[in-house]
Amino acid sequence: MAGETTTEDQQTRDMLSAFVQPWHEAVNDPAAAQGQVLKDLVDGYARTRYGQEHNAAGVTTVERYRSNFPIVTYESLKPLIKRTMAGETDLLLYEEPAGWAITRGTTRGESKFIPMTPTDIMKRVAAGRAVMQYTLRSGEYEVFRHFNLNLNFPSVVGSVRMGQRDVEYGYSSGIYVKYVSQWTPLRSLPAQEDIDALAGGKTRADWERRFELAYERCRDQNVSVVGGVAPTAVAFGRYLKRAHGVYPRDLWKARVMTLGSVPGINTRYVPALRAMYGPVTIMEIYGATEGMFGQQRDSRRAWVPNYDLFFFEVATKRGVIQLHEMSPGETGSLVVSTPILPRYRIGDLILAFDPPYFRCIGREGRWTRLAYYWDQISRLDFGVP
Repeated sequence: MAGETTTEDQQTRDMLSAFVQPWHEAVNDPAAAQGQVLKDLVDGYARTRYGQEHNAAGVTTVERYRSNFPIVTYESLKPLIKRTMAGETDLLLYEEPAGWAITRGTTRGESKFIPMTPTDIMKRVAAGRAVMQYTLRSGEYEVFRHFNLNLNFPSVVGSVRMGQRDVEYGYSSGIYVKYVSQWTPLRSLPAQEDIDALAGGKTRADWERRFELAYERCRDQNVSVVGGVAPTAVAFGRYLKRAHGVYPRDLWKARVMTLGSVPGINTRYVPALRAMYGPVTIMEIYGATEGMFGQQRDSRRAWVPNYDLFFFEVATKRGVIQLHEMSPGETGSLVVSTPILPRYRIGDLILAFDPPYFRCIGREGRWTRLAYYWDQISRLDFGVP
């Protein structure tokens, strides 16, 4: 139970409340929030050549947006992205890029490259609500006086030549943490710059160097939060046991884990995570290289969309609808609109529960739904408690 609230705690509470308030208001009225987001997005698109070709300036309704802009995939945008990388910035962007995010996975054997602009980065940082929401619910304000164990990927791997300058690229999770550390009170160890200094390899040896860095920097610190990719958190726990004979629970009393990047965090991963880290609260984040689209709000094991930051549609059996129009039990392929990407089919299948709760059940595929429901049955995990 949380102790008596101090003046410092009250100041923290007020700051956190202000940070999450736009999200809560948008969830209470998603139609209005999505209408405003769409207006803001098309105003930006109208300043790009791609947006001008699709008459972004003439978009006044969702129906006109769908009529003017086609649904696209990374493969269909790839020629434009390559031209943007070569220096044609105004083709897709109305700001100079602050960096490029790359995927850990591959598209036809290659990493996807997604440009990131200042506006896009600010939206991602504004979506950093999982720890804040947990703190407001629990009253455990000391988590902001302790550290976040940073198990994310490098934010800098290399650079690309854009016109007359070089622009860095790296993994979106690392880039996200770097800016969150700058603009929010959450303190992360190891610092993202120290992780970047170890280079961006993906071999077991590369990860063991990062894990050893995390152990060295954090073993004598108070760690209340663990953030990163769920499989990496599991791999780190196994590394500590193998290399140092301890689990994370033996070193720290973590309160909350904010994890993303894979389906099943609140189902398949929970037993292993709690065995290694102790009785922590799991807060799932739904994000991708293209953006931070939702996070868990409460004890219900599903995420809630960032209706105030991105525009969401879903391709369902009954046609393309807005995310908040889905019925409980309905599934569909998510289409996101971000400051960079208009009507981008991300390739994820979404399952709707009672509003405003959703899960990503996997990548689009013939057997994805069947595999998800079989997994739920095998675990006797029905619905969202």
